[in-house]
Amino acid sequence: MRRLLSLRNVGLRFGAVSALERVDLDLHAGERLALVGSNGSGKSSLLRVLHGLLRPTTGSLQAEPGLRQAMVFQRPFMLRMSVQNNVALGLWLSGTGWRAARESALHGLDRVGLRELAARSARGLSGGQQQRVALARAWVRQPALWLLDEPTASLDPHAKREIEALMATFAQGEPGHPMTMVFASHNLGQVKRLASRVIYLEHGRVLADLPVADFFHPQRLKSVSGAADLFVKGELA
Repeated sequence: MRRLLSLRNVGLRFGAVSALERVDLDLHAGERLALVGSNGSGKSSLLRVLHGLLRPTTGSLQAEPGLRQAMVFQRPFMLRMSVQNNVALGLWLSGTGWRAARESALHGLDRVGLRELAARSARGLSGGQQQRVALARAWVRQPALWLLDEPTASLDPHAKREIEALMATFAQGEPGHPMTMVFASHNLGQVKRLASRVIYLEHGRVLADLPVADFFHPQRLKSVSGAADLFVKGELA
């Protein structure tokens, strides 16, 4: 499989606090990688390093030249403008003409089922609708790599199902063009449904990196990491 990203011995510190320690990771095209672990385990920090928002304190990150990627946050920021313009602005800033950017924005809103709200103020939408706008904003850039940080964590059950369904659709990609997705989640059911591979983090360290079937197989997981096994069972102190 084609390798998109490679991390070697990556560490990340904020003063005296260590957010990541000696992380090695290869990410290949078409993978759906879930990051799991308790709060403060390093999931968000790892996503931000992968997206280039944080520079590793130690180690190295190498990415495929020209790799197009997009990141969706748990609480997306909406500008004081229409839904359509919130989606179009990123394209315009990257060099697309404004008219073409607005047209692409409508296609993106179609993709997430929000075209009828294109003229509405983005800040007046519900949390689930704002997250769908954020997904449209990412989709119009046609990324090969999606990075999502707890995209359903603060949503009601109905909105969670909508966002998860969109994630599953986007992860399928197009024939001949596999989509790669890395997402952080506390929802282990969601991880089972969406992921092909799971990484368990604790105190910034990768303690387990397994195919999803092995991660949820008690004997196989326990043989790799007792802490990860306790986490899955809900017994981690």
